[in-house]
Amino acid sequence: MTNFYPEIEYKAQSEIKLFQEKKLHELLIYLNNKSPFYSKLFSENKINIEKIIKLNDLKNIPVITKEDLQKYNDDFICVPKQKIVDYMTTSGTLSDPTIFAATSYDLDRLAYNEAISFSCAGAKPGNIFQLMTTIDKRFMAGLAYFLGIRKLGASIIRVGNGIPELQWDTINRLKPDSIICVPSFILKIINYAKEHNIDYKNSSIKKAICIGENLRTNDFSLNLLGQKIKENWNIELYSTYASTEMNTTFCECEAGKGGHHHPELIICELLDENNNVVKDGDFGELTITTIGVEGMPLLRFKTGDITKFNYEKCSCGRTSMRISPILGRKNQMIKLKGTTLYPATIFDVLDNADFVENYIIVVSTNELGTDDVSVKIGTIYQNEEIIKDLKDRFRAKLRVTPEIVFDSIENIKKISMPEIKRKPVKFFDNR
Repeated sequence: MTNFYPEIEYKAQSEIKLFQEKKLHELLIYLNNKSPFYSKLFSENKINIEKIIKLNDLKNIPVITKEDLQKYNDDFICVPKQKIVDYMTTSGTLSDPTIFAATSYDLDRLAYNEAISFSCAGAKPGNIFQLMTTIDKRFMAGLAYFLGIRKLGASIIRVGNGIPELQWDTINRLKPDSIICVPSFILKIINYAKEHNIDYKNSSIKKAICIGENLRTNDFSLNLLGQKIKENWNIELYSTYASTEMNTTFCECEAGKGGHHHPELIICELLDENNNVVKDGDFGELTITTIGVEGMPLLRFKTGDITKFNYEKCSCGRTSMRISPILGRKNQMIKLKGTTLYPATIFDVLDNADFVENYIIVVSTNELGTDDVSVKIGTIYQNEEIIKDLKDRFRAKLRVTPEIVFDSIENIKKISMPEIKRKPVKFFDNR
């Protein structure tokens, strides 16, 4: 076993484009022959797939959304049911979960995806990873990590999420060098270590692969959450971005300058509100086309995530595109007192306040039809000085202040950590 460094990620952009156009042609033929949803979409829109030659020609194909996936879920499946070996689900904006059916081939692809992503983050055969996220409950992520680390030739310890005591017991017994977790959980295990006199700074852990939450700002410097972790525990931090629908991961390399695109696995577009490609350097909604997926490939799927692309050659040698940290979800944009915000900017302020134990953000529509934002904080210091301090921080960072109210630490914990979720739910949109 050796590290995975796909050659295509080091080729010129022109070669990457030609490679992806060939893969796109193969995908269109496959979808036309195998996908009830896409063959109908091509027919109803009078799309001649033989005329979709260049990546730029994708604009002639309608985009699809999470609502399409939920409404026509079974029609996206391209294989007989006897070929499906794993069923996964992801929650969406409607009430019914979206089923993702994976074949044996898809699981091999998933393993390859994670192997090259971990390799990008400097992982090698012989590393020992402690998995601090769930591998069950129909989620793709934990299974993907296990498969990828196995393919890479490294070892994995499946501890699961939560339970700081068990995490430290495992670290002390088995001496893993890397952890995979939601970054805010790192602060929890640091606090547990401090409270129980665990010499965590001299533990075997040297690296954390972080999922589900941003670690960096859009200039790639560490955000407040990332800074807080590094100030307390000087381990290597790597951000990743992925979703079930994409079947693909964007992982940072040691340069920490954005998640690297794997051109052999996914085609990416950035679209504006009218589904037009944005100008280079602008933010847009990430829209993806999967390559090499057998069970449920997607063509021009709008992820809802706002980001931008970076095409400069990375210091690691890769020439493939990199994506910036996710600015937010399109449907989570907030307009507070005339200022446009995304939840992540509010998270940054609260994560940097040591006296805030936990919190949730609730957005609703007021009688004037504009957004109201209420921040409920759990803290042992419930007084007016805390309110004033937080309002000053919000004004300095955002120029506007949401409503701030106190709640009990336990009540917020119950709301933000439902059992069916693998990471904290801190944003509630009631609009």
